[in-house]
Amino acid sequence: MIAWLLLAGAILSEVAATVALRAASTGSRAWYALTAVGYLLSFSLLSLVLREGVGVGVVYGIWTAAGVALTAVASRVIFKEPFSWVMAAGTLLVMGGVVLVELGSGH
Repeated sequence: MIAWLLLAGAILSEVAATVALRAASTGSRAWYALTAVGYLLSFSLLSLVLREGVGVGVVYGIWTAAGVALTAVASRVIFKEPFSWVMAAGTLLVMGGVVLVELGSGH
């Protein structure tokens, strides 16, 4: 259970860092500090998830798929970037692939 909470924290901090990077590219350079802290926190949490014994393929798959999906939604809400039905379908396919990797891992 702790591994999944750590993974959720890693995902959320990575998404926050990516959104901050986008904000820094169009606004205040102070957003770069949040970007650096978010990525550092995310990778630190990922290492703790791996230490808990979850396989790297599963961890990385979930982290990237959830990160892509949440970042796309956040960028739509915050920056009014496009999120078409094709993008939604692609996101669902990636997430489906991650589910299959997780099912195949025996966890």
